[in-house]
Amino acid sequence: MTKSNNKENKKRQLTFVLPKIDAGATKERVEGAFEQYRIYLLSVPEQFEPKVTQSFSFVPSSPTNEFRSFTEDAAISKVDYEIEQERYIQKVQRAVNRLSYQERAIIIKRYMNEEDVCDYEIYNDIGMSERSYYRIKKRAFYKLALALRVEVYEQEEGDTE
Repeated sequence: MTKSNNKENKKRQLTFVLPKIDAGATKERVEGAFEQYRIYLLSVPEQFEPKVTQSFSFVPSSPTNEFRSFTEDAAISKVDYEIEQERYIQKVQRAVNRLSYQERAIIIKRYMNEEDVCDYEIYNDIGMSERSYYRIKKRAFYKLALALRVEVYEQEEGDTE
């Protein structure tokens, strides 16, 4: 290879374009993730509770001699759901813990407490200007979207996906 080809290859390797993130759609997804977080903290679904109604039926043995009742299925589903719930809660908490102190304070006060509070209450409470608050919150959302893998990328012209 010649020196000019070598330099040309290095330039090509160093120049790459990162996809742009759609801020509005990404914000909606992060807020949705926090809504799911709150729901998981509060809920144990009724559909996984076993039914306690008496019924009599003849159940022929299966070829594998395996027998599972609705109660067993409900218990397994409930345990699976609780495991999924716990993993999701831990995933969100780990992502929030990776934020800076100010970002973490804003996110916890706004989205992770049981009480619904408005943005203006938070920035007044922590003594921050409105502009700084929204700038820090936007940066925190960007980091959380990447950590939770819920970011939405802008479509390039010509992309049909």
